[in-house]
Amino acid sequence: QVQLVENGGGLVQAGDSLRLSCAASRLTFSLYNMGWFRQAPGKEREFVAGIRWAGGITNYADSVKGRFTISRDNAKNTIFLEMNSLAPADTAVYYCAAYMRDTGYTLKMNPSDYRYWGQGTQVTVSS
Repeated sequence: QVQLVENGGGLVQAGDSLRLSCAASRLTFSLYNMGWFRQAPGKEREFVAGIRWAGGITNYADSVKGRFTISRDNAKNTIFLEMNSLAPADTAVYYCAAYMRDTGYTLKMNPSDYRYWGQGTQVTVSS
């Protein structure tokens, strides 16, 4: 079955940086748009960033624009999330997710539109 495996989470201080990765297996990676979501305790899962199957189009939640960068390497079946200027409000479990590419150029932001999910990686930012 399809597997998405996140890595790179950890405990950091405010202002630090982290780079998350998500490796996909058992799917044709270049057919899928990918996204990063996060979920803090007691809160709903929220969209963080998305990237189109070819990598040319990305979008971000307003809360992370200018601080986070999503990228992908289709040769390695992997996406990344570079997170800079981390703040305590960024503390959450971060998930990568995938949905089959479509003809549109607008990336989906609703978790229910994503078919495959990773198990998540914890990011904790201390003040």
